[in-house]
Amino acid sequence: MDASSAISDLTDISPQVQEVVIVGPEGSLIGTNTPPVRAEQLLAGAQRLLESADTMRPQPVSQLEAATTEGSVFVVRDGGGMIAATTSAEPTVGLVFYDLKSCLRSLVEAPPRDAAP
Repeated sequence: MDASSAISDLTDISPQVQEVVIVGPEGSLIGTNTPPVRAEQLLAGAQRLLESADTMRPQPVSQLEAATTEGSVFVVRDGGGMIAATTSAEPTVGLVFYDLKSCLRSLVEAPPRDAAP
């Protein structure tokens, strides 16, 4: 599955999710559903959140939510990749985390396209 399809599936099954950025294991942006400037802002903010959270924990943080009255920012690290998303207000937190992890794993853990079945 490509990043565009994964993001489309994500926003279909999780309508609370609005903007999404996905970073691959090599650290480059592999997918987004938002304009480039906004994607860079979301990515930079997500990275700052993770860096700040990591300083407060003995192990690297694998997921976090930053909530405001207008919505939330979710960040998930898994399999070397990262996904960050904004949501509407009062999201179903556990479900959003599950959907983000599933989306990221579908891209980061996907077998190469030329691999034999």
